[in-house]
Amino acid sequence: MIFSSAGRAVTSTLDIAYERSGPPDGPPVILLHGFPYDVRAFDEVAPRLAARGALVLAPYLRGFGATSFREESAMRSGQQAALAHDLVEFMDALQIDSAVLAGYDWGGRAACVTAALQPERVRGLVTVDGYNVQDIAAADEPTRPDWEQYFWYQFYFHSERGRRGLEQNREELCSLLWRSWSPKWEGAGAAFPASAPSLHNPDFVDVVIHSYRHRYGLAEGDPRYQRTEELIAKQPSITVPTVVLETGADGLPGPSAAGDREYFTGPYEHRLLRDIGHNAPQEAPEEFADAVAALLR
Repeated sequence: MIFSSAGRAVTSTLDIAYERSGPPDGPPVILLHGFPYDVRAFDEVAPRLAARGALVLAPYLRGFGATSFREESAMRSGQQAALAHDLVEFMDALQIDSAVLAGYDWGGRAACVTAALQPERVRGLVTVDGYNVQDIAAADEPTRPDWEQYFWYQFYFHSERGRRGLEQNREELCSLLWRSWSPKWEGAGAAFPASAPSLHNPDFVDVVIHSYRHRYGLAEGDPRYQRTEELIAKQPSITVPTVVLETGADGLPGPSAAGDREYFTGPYEHRLLRDIGHNAPQEAPEEFADAVAALLR
């Protein structure tokens, strides 16, 4: 069995759907997916961790799966502060004082921000590709042209044409991203349909478009998260025990994760996942689970 059960956690903003496995009294591990993925990324990670005695929880992020906003008037924000608040409130709702957090892409960002700002809630951190915290003040600085071309989808989402494209062609577009970002994963195309239903959440497009506009300063954030954004802007260090997983064949290029070393001031380990693309837990479940288990000892 992959995940043994499912549940819902009510927070101030969301009704968060999640999947669960492992003994209820085990050390909690929260697995956090990215865009445009969902908890199916952890189908082979969860049983490995449950077998080691961990309580494994995998929430659907805002805008994905069956997670829903409690109020129609709530801003469909995708900013990093919102993701971090969702994570902490998810823990509060389930009465989890601290947990090992493990995530990639958007989920890695939520985990890194929480570890930096509320280290007392984080027993350990597994983050794919390093310090996954956006420096919005530097967002307008160009990077290498050969890297810029891979961010086409972000620039596309800045336009209303891109919004409509995501709305009308979400599965085709997101399947393309899956395959492009994991160029050596032959199973990407076959695995995508299991996660595709999560992209039909009614808030998916609004949350995604806001995320990719806010990070470039093209959209205002939700005022309720402004104080957290101000703290994030200081690029705080992470003091909790951390395992950084660097993907060796990521279709989204960028600086080496080792270049972020200065942001991690606590116990630290760097592991290279050779030939693994952007969807690290689904492409390398054993290695991902081993990194989490190292923080449970």
